[in-house]
Amino acid sequence: MTPAHAPPVLTAPVEDYLKVIYDLERLGQAATTNDIADRLDISPASVSGMMRRLAEQGLILHEPYRGARLTGGGRRAALRTLRRHRILECYLTEVLGYPWDRVHEEAERLEHSASEELIERMAASLGNPRHDPHGAPIPTPDGRVEEGRLALLGDMSEGTSVRVRRVQDEDSARLRYLAELGILPGAKVRILGKAPFDGPITLWVDGPAGGTTRAIGVSLAKQVHVELDTE
Repeated sequence: MTPAHAPPVLTAPVEDYLKVIYDLERLGQAATTNDIADRLDISPASVSGMMRRLAEQGLILHEPYRGARLTGGGRRAALRTLRRHRILECYLTEVLGYPWDRVHEEAERLEHSASEELIERMAASLGNPRHDPHGAPIPTPDGRVEEGRLALLGDMSEGTSVRVRRVQDEDSARLRYLAELGILPGAKVRILGKAPFDGPITLWVDGPAGGTTRAIGVSLAKQVHVELDTE
C-alpha cells in the first residue's frame, strides 16, 4: 500500500510535459500549445488533449490562447523528475565514464523508471552534487532549486569577461563542438569582438595550457549561459 505522504505516480508522458512547461516558465513565459509541441516534436492537437488532462489532474492552470502554468503540485512533480534526470547524468559521467554529450538521452530513458531510493543512493555516493555535467542546478529532495540569474553569451558586450555556468544539453553535436572549443561550465571567456549583422563573435577562452582565441556564431553563443567574472 502506498503511504499517504507519497507523491502520486505519474506516467512518463505527463512527466515530460511538466518538465517542458517548467522550462518555459523558467524563461519567463507561459507554455503555449505550439511551444510544447515544438519542444516535444508532436502535433499541437496531441498537446491540446494532454493539457486538458493535466488541468483535470490539478497539475497545470490552462487558459486557452494564453498558455499553461504549473500549479504547486505540478511544479513539485516537475522538479522531482528534473532531480532524477540530473542525478542520473552526474552518475553516468562521474561513475560510468559517459561523455557529457551522451548522458542527456540516456537520462531521458532512465528518469521515468528509476526509484526515488535509487536516485538518493546515487546522489549520496556522488557527494550530493549541486549541478549536473552541463551546469544545470539539481533540485533538492524537498523541491528547492537555485536557478539564479544568468545572461547569454551571445548578448554580452565586447570587452566583457564572463564565466560559463550552463549550456543547453539537448543537442549532442553541439555539446561536442563546445567541448572542442573549451566552452565548458566553469571556463573563463572574454568577448574580444562582435561582427555586425549577426556575424561571428570572437572569444578568448581560458584553458589549462593557456588561453586561445575562438570564433562562434550568435545562435550558438545564445545556448551558453554565463555570469560576469569578478576575479
